[in-house]
Amino acid sequence: MSPLDEAIVRKKLTVIVQNLKALEPIRRMTRQEYLDDLYKRKAAERLLQELIEAAIDINAHIITQTGNVVPDNYYESFTLLGDLKVISHDLARNIAPSAGLRNRLVHEYDLIDHDLVLDAIGLAENLYAQYVKEIESFITGSK
Repeated sequence: MSPLDEAIVRKKLTVIVQNLKALEPIRRMTRQEYLDDLYKRKAAERLLQELIEAAIDINAHIITQTGNVVPDNYYESFTLLGDLKVISHDLARNIAPSAGLRNRLVHEYDLIDHDLVLDAIGLAENLYAQYVKEIESFITGSK
């Protein structure tokens, strides 16, 4: 088991926080404004993809550094963090489906459901803000 590299984790947490902040104006758009603005739609998709990938990277780093084997899929990386008590089970269960959104954004970009992405922005604001807090608590040992 290797020591946790806090600098790596914090760099990825910064990506999550910055992307959440960048999503705020998009979250306030009406559905029609969002649908009419190709650039905002593409920005939202990329920002969500990046923040989910940053969390997946954090998950993999913590899992390996705690002597565990990284699961075969991204969904399970979140649930394993819950099992390891790095994040709460509730958060793990609620945030894990975002791995599926990431896969759709990367692999099925031509079939994106814009309502799903718009809804995901609001969910990300809550779930990923909580994720950042719980990961911070874990790395500082205050959990």
